[in-house]
Amino acid sequence: MPQFKPAMPSKPHFEVLDGLRGIAAIMVLLFHIFETYSIVHKIPMMVGHGYLAVDFFFALSGFVIGYAYDDRWSRGMSVGAFLKRRVVRLHPMVAIGMILGACLFYFGASPEFSLIAGTPLWRLLLYLFLGMLMIPTPPSVDIRGWQETYTLDAPCWSLFFEYAGNVLYALFVRRFALRVLAVAVGISAVATMWLTLTNGSVSGGWVLSPEHLGIGFVRLLYPFLAGLLLYRLGLRPQNLRLSFLWCSLILIIVLMVPSPMGFVHTWQNGLYEGAVILLIFPAIVYMGAGSVAQSRRLSRICKFMGDISYPVYLVNYPIMYVFTGWISRTGYTLEETWWMTIVVFVATIAVSYVLMRWCEGPLRAWLGRKLRL
Repeated sequence: MPQFKPAMPSKPHFEVLDGLRGIAAIMVLLFHIFETYSIVHKIPMMVGHGYLAVDFFFALSGFVIGYAYDDRWSRGMSVGAFLKRRVVRLHPMVAIGMILGACLFYFGASPEFSLIAGTPLWRLLLYLFLGMLMIPTPPSVDIRGWQETYTLDAPCWSLFFEYAGNVLYALFVRRFALRVLAVAVGISAVATMWLTLTNGSVSGGWVLSPEHLGIGFVRLLYPFLAGLLLYRLGLRPQNLRLSFLWCSLILIIVLMVPSPMGFVHTWQNGLYEGAVILLIFPAIVYMGAGSVAQSRRLSRICKFMGDISYPVYLVNYPIMYVFTGWISRTGYTLEETWWMTIVVFVATIAVSYVLMRWCEGPLRAWLGRKLRL
C-alpha cells in the first residue's frame, strides 16, 4: 500500500485582511457598475481608481503566500504539491466564472459588443474550454469586441498573473534571502514608478499583447514581492484599535479618487497611482496584519467579506456584460436607472454567495480529497 503524507493543516486567517479583501472586491463591483455608464456615455468614472484594487489583491497575495507556505518547504512540501494547492484554491471559481460568462454571453449582444451576434455556438464553447484551462486568446480572435484575454470573464486576466506569481514564488522567490528580496522589491518599485509616470497609469494587463503583458507583470511584481517582504520582516503593530474601520476608509478613499483629467492619463495621475501602490497599499497590509477583530460581530463580518471577495471578483463581470449590453441598447443614463444599479449590486453579491456556498466550496473540498491535500 502506498504511504501518503498527512495533510498540512490550514493556518488561522488574518481576519482584518480578509475583511479588507472583501472591501476591495466590493469596490471593484462598484467600479464595474459605474464603468458601464462611463463607457457607453463617455462620462468620467465615479469610482475613479477602482482598478487599483487588483494591485491591492497582489499585495495581499504576497503576504498571505509567505504566511501560509514559507515554513512548509522545510517540512517536505514539493513544488508540485504547492501548485496543486494553489490550483484547488483558485481554479474552481475560475471555471464557475467562465461557465457563467458562457451562459450569459448572448444576452450581452448590443452595439457595444458588436461581435456577439455573429458568434456561432461552437466558437463560444471553444472559448469556454480555453478559458476553463486559463489559455489566453489574442485580440485577433475576439468574439465580443473588447479584445480581452479572457472574453467570457475579463477579470481572469489578473488570475493569469496571480498564477505566474505563484509559479515564480515556488521556483525562485521562496529561496530569496531577505536582502535579495529587498533588492527585488526596490527594482520592481522603480519599474512601477517608471510605468506610472511614463504611461500616466498602471491601467492595463487584460489584453494578450506585448504592451499589456509588460504592464501586467509590472503590476504583479512590486505588490506581490512587497507583501512577501512585509511578512518576512515580521513587523506588526500591536492590535491597533478600529484598524478595520480606518484601513477600510483609507482603501475606499484611494480607490474613489477621480482621475485629474477624466479619461486622460497624465503624469500627475501616474504619480498618485505610484504613491498608492508603493506606499499606501503596503501600509494598509501592515496595519491589517497586526490587528484582530475587536468583537465577534466584527469577526463574522470580516469572515463573510473574505469569503465572498473572490467569488464577487470573478462573478461580477459576466453579469456586467449583460448590464452593459442593456445600457448600450437602450441608451439609459445613470439618472434614469439608478435603481438598476442597486439591483445589479445586490444580485451580484447574492449570486456570488450562492455559487461560493453550493458550487465552489463543495468543488474545492472534493478536489482536496481527491488530491489528498
